[in-house]
Amino acid sequence: MDSELLKLRIPSYIYRVAQLLEIVVSLIVIVAITLSVWSVLLELNIMTSGPGNTDLLQTFLADAFTVVIGIEFLKMLSRHNMSSVVEVLLFAIARQMVIEHTTAVENLVMVIAIAILFTIRKYLFIPGLDDKKYSPHSKKRADTEDAAHEHIHS
Repeated sequence: MDSELLKLRIPSYIYRVAQLLEIVVSLIVIVAITLSVWSVLLELNIMTSGPGNTDLLQTFLADAFTVVIGIEFLKMLSRHNMSSVVEVLLFAIARQMVIEHTTAVENLVMVIAIAILFTIRKYLFIPGLDDKKYSPHSKKRADTEDAAHEHIHS
């Protein structure tokens, strides 16, 4: 078998396996998010029995924020762009700041991290990097595979 064909087919096969595994993980995340939403709804019901209990509110907010981060993570898996990654990181840092009891120094570090993420999003984000035509499996690569395939069979 021609080594050029192997150089093209093996990475293509590995890429397809990775896509399939990513879909499986996404389905598992969907199930986990669905179960978590149900749990958050049950906690909301529990909160009605003790509306003045701030510990219940803290737990509810933590779980709700975790579900939101899970949803953003799922969107990141499906979109495959840098913007999604920045959004997930923003939500994760915001959750940490809002839910956890952190020190002033930790809060400062998180605010700086959020500022850096916003700066990255505003000034360093290059939409062309997320363009599908720059994918390793773009049409140009498919044309190369077709040419290699024809070369083998001729």
